[in-house]
Amino acid sequence: MRIATFQHAGRRQVGEVGADGRSLRAFALSDAEAALGALPLIERAAAGQPLPAADGPVYALADVRLEAPLPRPRRNLWCVGRNYHAHAKELRETVFRNSPAKTDEWPIVFTKVPETVVGPGDVVRLPGAAVSQQIDYEAELAVVIGRGGRNIARADALAHVFGWTIVNDVTARDVQMRHQQWDLGKSFDTFCPMGPWIVTADELDGTDTRVRCWVNEELRQDARTTDLIFDIPTLIETCSRGITLLPGDVIATGTPAGVGMGLTPPRWLAPGDIVRIEIDGIGTLSNLFE
Repeated sequence: MRIATFQHAGRRQVGEVGADGRSLRAFALSDAEAALGALPLIERAAAGQPLPAADGPVYALADVRLEAPLPRPRRNLWCVGRNYHAHAKELRETVFRNSPAKTDEWPIVFTKVPETVVGPGDVVRLPGAAVSQQIDYEAELAVVIGRGGRNIARADALAHVFGWTIVNDVTARDVQMRHQQWDLGKSFDTFCPMGPWIVTADELDGTDTRVRCWVNEELRQDARTTDLIFDIPTLIETCSRGITLLPGDVIATGTPAGVGMGLTPPRWLAPGDIVRIEIDGIGTLSNLFE
């Protein structure tokens, strides 16, 4: 099932995308529930309750405005840094060549605040040269937690996955490096495009899918999630150590090689750039930077 949050005639709704990929049918949710996007569905599934009926109006996808499936996550997103072998190598040989940090012992985990989230087609606002001159893209597969828990064992981790979506972990690299801690450089307003929808876990094996990213139609990133240093069950296990994961929590699993910072010379995003991310089995997330 593909679950989308969308706007039609000024009203937020949540719907199931049709098999044709060109239509969607709204779920029977109150306006207060729909304001939370897909979260009420995730919570019902986590509680063992049936999802509400998708028996509302049918809309053509072309006639609605897609939003992030979780327009404002309930709390910070969990994010993982340097988690593809090739990406870790490109950074180890460039910007992190003098860093003693190892990438194969424990995952690097940081967070992005909920206000970073925007939807497909939304504009990502560049902060201006006085704030940052090094804005970068990061195409990532994101896990949406279904059944929550604390100290989740790796062997049980995939049973806690509700579904999968795409995020662009947009980053101000100079701010990231300046503070030697990543949250500020990752948490600017609009710096986490998400979408176009959530694909439920029964329809996609996120542990083996392809992630690609284009900047202005130039392919920059292309990898499979089998290249992760720390696989998805390990990330769920790690993030839940002593911390209760909740239904609707999002874990961004890391980005492949080919980010602007890893190129020689580095290539930063500029006004007018369009970043398009595609993940097999999910779809496309595209955003304009201004």
